[in-house]
Formats: sequence, structure tokens, C-alpha cells
Amino acid sequence: MSAEKPRPLLIVEDDPALQKQIRWAFDQYEVLLADDRESALVQIRRNAPAVVTMDLGLPPDADSVSEGFALLQQILELAPDTKVIVLTGQNDQANALRAVALGAYDFFAKPFEPEILALTVERAFRVYDLQQENHRLRAMQQPDALGGLITRDPAMLKLCRTVEKVAGSNATVLFLGESGTGKEVLARGLHGSSARRDERFVAINCAAIPENLLESELFGYEKGAFTGAVKTTPGKIETAHGGTLFLDEIGDLPMPLQAKLLRFLQERVIERVGGRSEIPVDVRIVCATHQDLKALIKEGRFREDLYYRLAEIVIEIPPLRDRLGDVSLLSHAFVKRFAVENNRGSLLLREDALRVIETHAWPGNVRELENCLKRAVIMSEGGHITAEDIGLELPADSEPPILDLRQIRDEAERRAILAALGRSNGNVVKAAEMLGVSRPTLYDLMHRFGLKQ
Repeated sequence: MSAEKPRPLLIVEDDPALQKQIRWAFDQYEVLLADDRESALVQIRRNAPAVVTMDLGLPPDADSVSEGFALLQQILELAPDTKVIVLTGQNDQANALRAVALGAYDFFAKPFEPEILALTVERAFRVYDLQQENHRLRAMQQPDALGGLITRDPAMLKLCRTVEKVAGSNATVLFLGESGTGKEVLARGLHGSSARRDERFVAINCAAIPENLLESELFGYEKGAFTGAVKTTPGKIETAHGGTLFLDEIGDLPMPLQAKLLRFLQERVIERVGGRSEIPVDVRIVCATHQDLKALIKEGRFREDLYYRLAEIVIEIPPLRDRLGDVSLLSHAFVKRFAVENNRGSLLLREDALRVIETHAWPGNVRELENCLKRAVIMSEGGHITAEDIGLELPADSEPPILDLRQIRDEAERRAILAALGRSNGNVVKAAEMLGVSRPTLYDLMHRFGLKQ
């Protein structure tokens, strides 16, 4: 069994004698050497060392710290988790503290004790490993704070983090997205992550209620305000006092009610239909729409002043077709849920069913997928769901998705090489530096992919 390969440690130092001393002190690592900013960045791209020790005084101006600070910032931009240990002069505490403020892991004054520096380097590697493990565990977790939202798509996971950050404020939030993308799920998740979580979440669809009833639904009414008003009834806004009011399809709110909603947002008081007294209400407003509100403003169908009151925080939800891997992930979850609800035991999606699911555009997004799979679970026979059960046909020009990692990697490498050669105007040395590989390696890759210099 071969011994484990030593971990790379980058030493950025232009003094050959000091290079030799540090290299001797770290013989348990694969010591990489760089004597200026450019060569250090090449090593960072090529070997991605977890830990770097560096002098601040580097050529071409070794008497200044400008090159060192420029390199520190570039390293942390390229690899933010890298632990950079800065070596400074004996009486240069100001620059040492400045380096730590910029993101350096630690600093040492020269001359230093190699044994003490070695302990700091070892600790830096351990901290780096713990951070990587933490990243890995967080990536495996589902964003369970958001009402059971199921996703592995990076854009959706980032959106979930945004919702969690916004939840702690009282800002009005506007969710934009196609029908069926999960706007209400995210709104409920926002409420569940907020300080108002123990109070009510009240939802109303502005497009589903006739205009002549919507005002009384929102603002409530006094007894005798109109025929049939036999008792005083609070509206949705008042009912949500202390909690969150979710106004779905806000783009369909009639103009007269837009003015009344704007007044509430400005003054935080309401008047019931047929009433004269002002009722203060503490509620957080969260809205959603599939429409382009800015286009509605231009058409005179939506108030611009109301838009800016509602759009303190705007969150755009991507459609299902743009979420990497989510359609299959959701499909498995829906099948499992509906199989339990319908006493179907253990049901599995067959390969042809998954293929037809992955190639469909799903214009109705998650809602359409959910309804489709509910029907498929009910109509399927045996222990599998087939493409026929799904009820969709493959497009004539569809091809199976490429899941061969080698093929995917080769194509990605070919595209990256072409991009680097283009950006460097055909200069192989510069292209190799951009790609973080050696020049011979780049020549080998160009030969493999049939790319001419």
C-alpha cells in the first residue's frame, strides 16, 4: 500500500537562504516555492495549497509591502478558505495587524523559531480541514427551515439562505416567479424563520376573490355595512395581527384597493368597510406574483408608489426547468409521499419515466409535476411507474442525459482550454497559468482534444 502523498504547503519568499531554512523545517509537507506574486498565483491555481506562508516584502519592490498585500488579497479571492500566515519584520506590528484584518490566518515576526512556526502551520491545516468538513456537512443538509422545500440546485439553495437572512427583519418581501414555482412555500418558510413564527400566517389570493368582495376580505366589515353583514367581521389583515399576511397574485389587486393597501403600509392602520374608527395592526406583508409589475406600472394597471412599498426585498424564484437535478429529486419525493397516502406500498420510478420527466419543460413548474405524479401513482400497476403512467411523450429529438463523468469532464476541460487560449491570444504559457496547469500538461491536453496551437 503506497504512503499517503504529503500535503502541499506554499512558501512565498524571495530570500534563498530563508527559503532553504523554511523548506528544511517542513520536510513532512510537499513544499512549493515562489519568490514573487506571479509565481505564487501560479502555484495557487495549480496546486490549491491549504496553507501558505508569505513574506510581505516581495519583488519587484521588496522594500515595500504593496506586493505582499496585493498577493494576500488575490489569494483570498481565488481561494477564500486558504490559511495565509504572514511573515513580517520584527517591528512591523501595524502591517501584521493589517494583514490579519484583510483575512490572513496568523502572522510571525522574523527571525522566527521554526518549531513554533511548524506548530502554527499544523494548526492551520487542522482548521482548514474542519472548515472543509463543515462545508461538506452543510451541503448535505436540506434547508429545513423553509417549510419542507426540496432542492439541491445551487441557485435555489442560495435563495433559501437569502430568505433566512431576510426573515429576521420586518422588511416587506416580494416573491417573483412563474406559477407553481413555490412562492407560498417560500413565504411560509420566511414566516417560520422569523420572530413572528408563533403568530398566524394568513394567506389570500388576490386573483381568486371577486373585486366586490376582496375589500371586505382584506379589511373586514362592520355590522350592517352591506346586505348580509349581520355581524362585525375582521378582515385578513386584522386577523394576521402579530404575524404575517401573504398576498398572493398581488398584480391582480384592483386599483381602488391598491390605494387602500398603500395607506395601510404607510400608516399601519385600517378601517373596516362601513366603519369610521382606525384600527392599528402590526403585521408583516409578504407578496407574490407571476406578473411583470414594472410592465403593469407602464400600462397604468399597478401603482408605482405601491410597488416600491412592496418591493423592499425582491426575491426571484427560478422555474423548475432551470433547477439542476431538482425535477428528479422532487419526483422521487412526490412518488414516495403519494404512495403512502394511497396505500400503494413501495413504488419506484422506472428509467423511462425519469427520462420523460427530465425532458419535459414543466410550464406549470412544481405544481404541475406534483399533480402529474399524483395521477401516475394512482393509475400505475405493479411496483413501478413507467413513462406511460406519467402520460408524457419524449420529444422526437431528445437524447438521454450525459451522466458519464469522464465525458462531462473532458468536455468541460476542452471548453476551458479554448477559453483560456482565446483570452491569452494563443499564448500557451499564459493560458497554462490561467488554467493552473503546467505548460507540458496543457500541450498534452491540447493534443488529446485535437486543438492546434
